[in-house]
Amino acid sequence: MTVDTFQPEIAAAVKNYDRYVICLQKTPDEFAAGLHSLLQKAIKAFENRATGMRHGLALDQEITVILSQSDEDRPLCGIYFNLHSPYKKAALPRKVPAVVEKSPKRE
Repeated sequence: MTVDTFQPEIAAAVKNYDRYVICLQKTPDEFAAGLHSLLQKAIKAFENRATGMRHGLALDQEITVILSQSDEDRPLCGIYFNLHSPYKKAALPRKVPAVVEKSPKRE
């Protein structure tokens, strides 16, 4: 099993990435290269999985690749986009320290 085994899934993911996903960090070519690398990692995880496990998984900040055992020779391949916004503000802390105002010094 190689990355080329999943060429139809790769082509569909690259097409959808180019058409629907806006990413400020990766061009479509960089996405395809990253996807290729993640598929290699997922294949390695799938081939070396423990007894009773059915999946091989690889992910980065933008993409998740899952290979799942099936009844056929070829495992099922799922490619998911991890959608997030770089503009999302960080959550406020649960405890906010009290602000103490200091009065100006008098001369």
